[in-house]
Amino acid sequence: MIEWVQGVLEGNRRALARLLTAVENDRPGAAEALTALYPHTGKAWVIGVTGAPGTGKSSLVNALAQAYRKRGETVGILAVDPTSPFTGGAILGDRIRMRDLSGDSGVFIRSMATRGSLGGLARASRDAIRVLDAAGFDRVLVETVGAGQSEVDIVRTANTTLVIEAPGLGDDVQAIKAGILEIADVLVVNKADRPGADSTVRGLRMMLELGHPTTRQIVSHHGQMMETEGAPAAPMDLGFWLPPVVRSVATEGQGIDELVQAIDTHRDYLRQADRLQQVERQHIELEVVDRLREALLERLFRQLSRADFDQLVNQIQERRLDPHQAVHQLLELQTLNVAK
Repeated sequence: MIEWVQGVLEGNRRALARLLTAVENDRPGAAEALTALYPHTGKAWVIGVTGAPGTGKSSLVNALAQAYRKRGETVGILAVDPTSPFTGGAILGDRIRMRDLSGDSGVFIRSMATRGSLGGLARASRDAIRVLDAAGFDRVLVETVGAGQSEVDIVRTANTTLVIEAPGLGDDVQAIKAGILEIADVLVVNKADRPGADSTVRGLRMMLELGHPTTRQIVSHHGQMMETEGAPAAPMDLGFWLPPVVRSVATEGQGIDELVQAIDTHRDYLRQADRLQQVERQHIELEVVDRLREALLERLFRQLSRADFDQLVNQIQERRLDPHQAVHQLLELQTLNVAK
């Protein structure tokens, strides 16, 4: 692991690939490697790309990477694919759509399966992004699975979040459903050469203007994203960014320069008045709560025997205990074990 860490810092691609595999599989020594790399992170600009299936996310990531390479910037790409709940497998086929980037030493593409995680990202995605960051990439593009309206994990990780829409995928009501427009820093209407693109753009702009967050802000409360009216519970001056709507035809390279400019404008906005530090602090708080929740659950199941758990489930099934009481019993058991 020490050799791999040093190799990552020196730009060795083989070491980078091996360390990403170790991190994804949570192999012994991976946590220590991440600890060693952490001081070297925080330099890459992380761009999240999310949206429904069929909107052209992979094509857009491909076009964005080419645009950044023309500017002389290096690009790391993390493509997250869904894992089948039946077979446990994942195709990991997004790289097939990015053949134009093959052979470019300034681009590194990594596919990752969700392994059952919801929200559009894998559990190890944050760590993988940090490894790419420490490897010295100027931009890290993260493509989520494209599951639909629940992919909000990316907003906890990315500096700029792109939400991709396409004509013909639903009416205005579909476009404003909670959980997708609210996370957008830039909205992209891809495949804008198709009929209905003008209507999609108008609808999105109308919804954004109606929901302009001048008095509504998303704040963190014990790791949960909550909306408040008026003054926020934390000093978050993020209420005056109105996400632009950019048209693109990714396969033809149309609108990509405008999209790159919109991302740069959002980056400049966040760098003003310490907004970027505020966003980073919120991301860290949410991540710590997520990791704490996972660690406590893992510790609880390590201390709980399978026989005791089965007995608890049997009591619930026999209606002698309700799930609420069962959870409290497990928490009391955890408290007693900690006290001992």
